[in-house]
Amino acid sequence: MDLDTMELPKKNKLMEAYRHDPQFFHKFFEYEMTPIGYEERAAELQRRSFQREQLAATVENYMKPFGISDLAARYIQELSEDALVVIGGQQAGVLTGPLYSVHKAISVVLLAQKQRKELGKSVVPVFWIAGEDHDINEINHTYTAEAGKAMKRQFKQPTILKTMASDTHYDQKEMTVYIRKIFKSYGETSYTQKLLRDVLQTVEQQQNFTDFFTSLMNDLFTAHGLLFMDAAYKPLRQLESPYFSQMIENTEAMAKSIYYAEQQLHTYGHAKPIESEEQDANLFYVHDTGRVLLRRKDGKFINEQVGVSFTEQEMHTIAKNEPWLLSNNVATRPIMQDLVFPVLAFVGGPGEIAYWSLLKEAFHIMGINMPVVVPRLSITLVTRQVQEALKLTGTTMNQVMNYELPELLEKWQEQQRDEQFDRLLAETKNQLQMQYEQLQSHLEATDPGLLQLLDKNLQFHNSQFEYLQRKKEQSILLKNHVQYERFHIISEQLFPEGSLQERLYSPYFYMNQFGEGMIDELLKQPYTYNGSHQLVFL
Repeated sequence: MDLDTMELPKKNKLMEAYRHDPQFFHKFFEYEMTPIGYEERAAELQRRSFQREQLAATVENYMKPFGISDLAARYIQELSEDALVVIGGQQAGVLTGPLYSVHKAISVVLLAQKQRKELGKSVVPVFWIAGEDHDINEINHTYTAEAGKAMKRQFKQPTILKTMASDTHYDQKEMTVYIRKIFKSYGETSYTQKLLRDVLQTVEQQQNFTDFFTSLMNDLFTAHGLLFMDAAYKPLRQLESPYFSQMIENTEAMAKSIYYAEQQLHTYGHAKPIESEEQDANLFYVHDTGRVLLRRKDGKFINEQVGVSFTEQEMHTIAKNEPWLLSNNVATRPIMQDLVFPVLAFVGGPGEIAYWSLLKEAFHIMGINMPVVVPRLSITLVTRQVQEALKLTGTTMNQVMNYELPELLEKWQEQQRDEQFDRLLAETKNQLQMQYEQLQSHLEATDPGLLQLLDKNLQFHNSQFEYLQRKKEQSILLKNHVQYERFHIISEQLFPEGSLQERLYSPYFYMNQFGEGMIDELLKQPYTYNGSHQLVFL
């Protein structure tokens, strides 16, 4: 593997401000990504107290069914003592979800290793799984590459209620059929059968989307000690009980702070990440009909759609006795993570960092500071086949990432046209049109009843000309199909559907070509955390 970096032509405005505008950074964030920033955050965490023994036991109990490596066991022990945490998370996607789930885990592992060395303290990597999320359509699919395009492959199992991913069971037989189809589309390699066998075994061993995800991810990162926690895990909810009560007590102040922060962010010229309102409760309630979002109205916590209404005291009672009936939204999840774990740094994508930008004052209301916020690694994998296609088409990575490939393909196709054929065909069509116009004039004067037939006859000839034109174009493409396929290869693998590769394809698409060891190799690369896009040449 070789590593290179590039600046993406289409930049994220907020991330540019985060990286290069000190005034913006200090307005919306706390600690800088500098040695001093990490040291100051570590010092703050030393002054705070955590339920370390209970937390370590909760992590251990959650991970036991999936297997705990020696390194992970050591990290759990360190967590029970004085370890700090680098944390990041993702929804529980099928086949680990898109590549960026793995890229985020890689970022967490490598940053924890780096800070362990630089701070001289125990720092452990944690992956927080958003098993409480209930939008199953966001996680029940993957993409495969076909004929220059990314094809969405959805696992179609009807869900009626808004159940959390951790409570949504999949049909194991249907999932087995689905996984087999995905791997068939990948094509057979020397790695396929083992990968497929391992994934299908996991399908049989697990029952819900979150456990399926956790098991696969744990296998991929077992040698690196990555710890996992499901946000919907009931023992974790019990650990969170006092923090839910604290959030309920401060919900009005937190909602106002988030609302005003979003208005300020908008005045800086940025979009509103969550469209917050002052009446938000920023908590979900697990109802018989599924997970429903609560709002504040007349001193109560309500969801009018399903007809639930709680007083503040009733909410405190739920938090104390049945905390598993409550869960966080995007605004309170980061704060809950920070209350439960001694978070040195949070690793997130651009979307996550956008809504984190609203939370500085909300953290303060809860008596804590934001951790160091670190952009996850953004990576594109470039196979040798793609490298060859780029070279032979004269295409650059900048052109691909700037979505110029469709224009380049169209230009190349124009260059392949048979100009003499096009000219002769156009002349023939014009001559025929002139002859038909003469026939039309003659019939108008002598036999107008045949005019309709004449028109249909002309339409038939024109359709034949169009058919001939299409066949000629197909013939040209057939003669130049090798070059044409190179453009398709670049399109489908580097920037499918105008999107970064890491946002669509599962890592299994590439592990099928390069083996499970690809993850370990990716972890060996000397990445830079400066916001640049990483290119890994396989």
